Amino acid sequence: MTAQFLKQREPNCELEIAGEAFVCDPSGCLYWPEQNCMIVSDLHLEKGSSLAAKGRLIPPYDTGETLSRLQLRLDYWQPKVVISLGDSFHDADAATRIPSEYHSQLEAMIKGRDWIWIRGNHDPKAPGNFSGEDAIELTIGAITFRHEPQSGSSTGEIAGHLHPAAKIKRRGRSVRRRCFVGDGTRLIMPSFGTFTGGLNIRHKAFDGMFSEENLHAWVMGQNSVFQIHARQLVS
Repeated sequence: MTAQFLKQREPNCELEIAGEAFVCDPSGCLYWPEQNCMIVSDLHLEKGSSLAAKGRLIPPYDTGETLSRLQLRLDYWQPKVVISLGDSFHDADAATRIPSEYHSQLEAMIKGRDWIWIRGNHDPKAPGNFSGEDAIELTIGAITFRHEPQSGSSTGEIAGHLHPAAKIKRRGRSVRRRCFVGDGTRLIMPSFGTFTGGLNIRHKAFDGMFSEENLHAWVMGQNSVFQIHARQLVS
């Protein structure tokens, strides 16, 4: 982070959801130490090729970059369990369209782990040509993992889908970054994919989901995570 008004934090930032301890990683993944579980959301693999097929001339290298970053975090955390919170693939055909080298790379990541594909709105069916299990949602103890957050309050929910981003402004300067957002009872994950954008958490899509008093954004810097209270967030 370049903005000097943000207070430097540790590389990883701890938080609690429904009494369970998690660690935010600057890459956008979440680690659950008690379960030796790593969570990612919205990989949107093969988004580049999907856009190219529609005439959007962009470099088709997003899948390789996303998988490279994913491999780095797997090497770091060494999780036994990986949960991918939906929209892992950008469209219904993306899992079959993925180049063979990336298919092999992802299969190598899955091997030896319990890998769960949560279904999303972009990938409502299981990626049949990949290993792992698929689920509409998954509950482990007090925590429920799903792609789309439920409306209103939802204790113990960890979801994706909305691609949250935080904007902070002070003394005429502002910075906008992808973030985790939560209030101690639920958490919405940032998107992990290379070509994915972000939705300001002051957008109406987030209305009613969090307690404003307890709302925080865990903002992703280049090498660190910054915890920001709701009163500092602007639209």
